[in-house]
Amino acid sequence: MIAWIVLLVAAAVLVVGVVLYNRLVRARQMAAEGWSGIDVQLKRRSDLIPNLVTIVQGYAAHERTLFAEIARLRAEAGRIREDDVAARAKAETRLASAVGRLIALAEAYPDLKASENFGKLQAELSTTEDELQMARRYYNGAVRNLNIMVESFPGNLVAGLFGFRLGDYFEIGDGDRAVPQVAFGG
Repeated sequence: MIAWIVLLVAAAVLVVGVVLYNRLVRARQMAAEGWSGIDVQLKRRSDLIPNLVTIVQGYAAHERTLFAEIARLRAEAGRIREDDVAARAKAETRLASAVGRLIALAEAYPDLKASENFGKLQAELSTTEDELQMARRYYNGAVRNLNIMVESFPGNLVAGLFGFRLGDYFEIGDGDRAVPQVAFGG
């Protein structure tokens, strides 16, 4: 009789362990899928930036420092390891701030604002930023779910046993919250 009880308890522990392991794997995959969505939107934004800069350069050639800064920040963001979420978030925040200054600069040139190409690029960039926000929310929700499972009992036992780690949130920095400041050269 005791052998059956021990066997039932062992089977229950095994079933719970397998269920928790599978839930952890699912949560980790959801976070990876979320990061992939962010990465796609960051790549799309990065591809739009050179076209936007080229159009604005024709109208505001004297703003070379801003154009150089955007090129430098874009290259910097592209060199960061894909799995370094915190560094990538910082770099992308700085790039978004510079692009915001570029858009604000463009607003000062009525001919540029009326340009069909600029309008299309600005609309596409705006759509990309909206989709990036949605991707961030999805990713951060998936990371939250993973982190809850990794830290809560009894999931933390299974997570520790199989090497599951807390995920990093993709957080916006102060640069994304600030209104872009533009200093006009001349």
